[in-house]
Amino acid sequence: MSKLRITYKKSVIGYARNQKATIASLGFRRLGQSVIKHDNPAIRGMIFRVRHLVEVEEVADEVTA
Repeated sequence: MSKLRITYKKSVIGYARNQKATIASLGFRRLGQSVIKHDNPAIRGMIFRVRHLVEVEEVADEVTA
């Protein structure tokens, strides 16, 4: 399963409450922070809702033996 690196780039000050809640539920606590999440439809939907506040890049899977 692929993973996504999501970086919090723009503050939620002045945006709707549901967008603030989405940023918090993605696991962000401070501006500039990055989190790595599994790529699934739920996470993609959350990213879509706050796409103007975050930056997304795909991370290569690591093979663990």
